[in-house]
Amino acid sequence: MATTTVKTASVLAFERKLDPSDALLFAGNWSDRASSQQWKGIPVGTKSIRGTISNRLKTKDQDPAKLDAAIENPNLQTVDFAALPSDADTLMVRFTLRVLAGAGTPSACNDSDYRSKLLSTVASYTDQQGFTELAKRYASNLANGRFLWRNRIGAEQVEVVVSHLVEGKAAQQWTFDALSFSLREFDSTAAVNELASLIAEGLAGKRHVLLSVVAFVRMGAGQEAFPSQELILDKSSNGKSKTLYQVSDIAGIHSQKIGNALRTIDTWYPNDSGDALGPIAVEPYGSVTTEGKAYRQPKAKMDFYTLLDSWVTEDKVPAIEQQHFVMATLIRGGVFGKAD
Repeated sequence: MATTTVKTASVLAFERKLDPSDALLFAGNWSDRASSQQWKGIPVGTKSIRGTISNRLKTKDQDPAKLDAAIENPNLQTVDFAALPSDADTLMVRFTLRVLAGAGTPSACNDSDYRSKLLSTVASYTDQQGFTELAKRYASNLANGRFLWRNRIGAEQVEVVVSHLVEGKAAQQWTFDALSFSLREFDSTAAVNELASLIAEGLAGKRHVLLSVVAFVRMGAGQEAFPSQELILDKSSNGKSKTLYQVSDIAGIHSQKIGNALRTIDTWYPNDSGDALGPIAVEPYGSVTTEGKAYRQPKAKMDFYTLLDSWVTEDKVPAIEQQHFVMATLIRGGVFGKAD
């Protein structure tokens, strides 16, 4: 009996299954964490500064006199800033996280044969592996406060409180000392394992999972906080060289940036240099824009598309680690169809 060759669907899309909200920034004192509901939001302010020219200039074939004049001129700029008030020493970062079922089930697929094969492949993975390993890594990134980004650096104390909300109330709650967890390893503690078990059940569709995440960062009175920076291509439109993100006049961190931190779990990428680079965010090509490098290039056949196609259409089962990566990418979501 001849087998039907399955081809990758030209329309193939997946919705993200870890769905964070924007994070908002508040200010208070470390000793008042129990009454954090009364803490005030941190506003985004604007200041104009008179700096110096410090960027690299083109010096080849330049008139020395004009070059000297360019360097000696002041660098006038207007920037946004966010900071704790002088009577508050602790930053609070707060967001919610929905964990959705249906990982690996496409939201759009125009090929029924491919859809059936994909679903059977995903079912085989969940039966054999489950979501335990991925959920443990997601839970670790909540516990270690990776989502704080630059706000975590140099902090004296960082406490993360994760609550499982049921009908608006905390049914379970875990408190983590974030600085005791490594950002390069995925530490396993009893509390992390409990939280991971809950996330795994949410991904598997066994229960509704909505998490409230609150992080307290003791950084010092009046210290600068770091919300997300807006990407404005035409900076002449608002006259500012740095624009910070805010929601209802409160400084915030983009939900995309929170999601990037939570999915920074890929330690399975090829690493020819041998350096212990630590985990990178789950991306189809292993792209790390801050380094200007992609760790999963197609020529190495370790990118998401090569692994997915060989697994679904060619029945070549990848190594367990790469199966985890493929499923993590499907949880991330995206448009993955094969264009003609």
